[in-house]
Amino acid sequence: MGSFSIWHWLIVLLIVVMIFGTKKLKNIGQDLGGAVKGFKEGMKDGTGPEEKPAAPSQVANNAASEKNTIDVEARHKS
Repeated sequence: MGSFSIWHWLIVLLIVVMIFGTKKLKNIGQDLGGAVKGFKEGMKDGTGPEEKPAAPSQVANNAASEKNTIDVEARHKS
């Protein structure tokens, strides 16, 4: 009673196919496969798509801000 035999799974599969149809099940499978593929690529890269463009602009902003720094102590001494 705790485990299902192959016949139980085949009957369940047949009922699901009859309810949803093969075309809709194919679309669901493609969507699920695309989501899994995107997840694996994201895990392989280690960064999300939002984080990639932020890194170069932060470096450029830091370099620009270092050029425009003013020594406040030097201004008060003169």
